[in-house]
Amino acid sequence: MTSVRIDLPDEQAAALKAKAAAQGLTLEAWLQEIVGREVEAKSRSPKKSAYGLFQKYGPGPSEDEIDENRREMFRGFAEDAP
Repeated sequence: MTSVRIDLPDEQAAALKAKAAAQGLTLEAWLQEIVGREVEAKSRSPKKSAYGLFQKYGPGPSEDEIDENRREMFRGFAEDAP
């Protein structure tokens, strides 16, 4: 187990110890319980799908539109310039 030291003002440390004691736990055990719940909740949360991410922009261009744009972009490409 990794040990971590956190420096807190005495008032905050006392308040945290009081909360732990109210649940019948030591400060260390109380903090481990809180961190354990957070880690478990994060690991169980569903991932958001990227499906529909660009829906607000409407339908994409068709193959014909893409081909026409390519022809327009490359019109005159590689022709000898005077």
